[in-house]
Amino acid sequence: MKIAAIQMVSGTNPEDNQRLARTLLEQAARAGAELAALPEYWSAMGLREEDKLGCAEAFGDGPVQDFLARTARELGLWIVGGTLPLTCPQPGRVHNSSLVYASDGRCVARYDKMHLFRLDNGDEQFDEARTIAAGSEVVQFDLPSSDGTGWRVGLSVCYDLRFPELYRQHARAGADLLLVPSAFTYTTGQAHWELLLRARAVENLAYVLAPAQGGRHENGRRTWGHSMAIDPWGQVLAQVAHGAAVVLADCDADHLRALRQRLPALAHQVL
Repeated sequence: MKIAAIQMVSGTNPEDNQRLARTLLEQAARAGAELAALPEYWSAMGLREEDKLGCAEAFGDGPVQDFLARTARELGLWIVGGTLPLTCPQPGRVHNSSLVYASDGRCVARYDKMHLFRLDNGDEQFDEARTIAAGSEVVQFDLPSSDGTGWRVGLSVCYDLRFPELYRQHARAGADLLLVPSAFTYTTGQAHWELLLRARAVENLAYVLAPAQGGRHENGRRTWGHSMAIDPWGQVLAQVAHGAAVVLADCDADHLRALRQRLPALAHQVL
């Protein structure tokens, strides 16, 4: 199964971001991808953290969700919509949610980011808990590829990457592919991005697809980029450093099965 990570440098205008996303998703579909994943905050990167509150949509209703459903249906492509803000009961907060659309346009899964990023290194300060309500459910979905192979896909978002227990739950549920749409800062990405992604692939003997924001944004933030696909042995199959791009790779079910038979580490868990 061919998969695609969509890298963007999203701005503040949702319509501009949608036009670019559509172009990149069309490129992925023409290349034969069956699944394409957008990065975190793909639909808008506000000038302030609070801006996401003003563009939050109710689950199942809104222009960003309509765009994702329509594009999936028109391109015949499974689309993981990176993240977008969805309303939640907590005043002054939203969920940072990843929605999955099947190739017929149905929304088949929703994951609300569980781990909320916080960083203060003197030069940069982030605290997602000020505007985001954490999710609580681990979510997978099943994707039947065109060759008849069934793929179980585990969802996660950005800062989740630092918490291996989440991915071990995906592995216990039979996940073959792990998705990590992200907007890693340049500072933390340069230090840890590839290291953590490859570790999650190796320890769970699973493919990893990580679409990212990659560049300088209107709000002054600089994201690391380096969207990539990684195989279950930790090999980076494809990546792109910066700028808007499509990263394509093949998931090979026979390769995955052979590695798990050769090194059945998932059956050796003690804790």
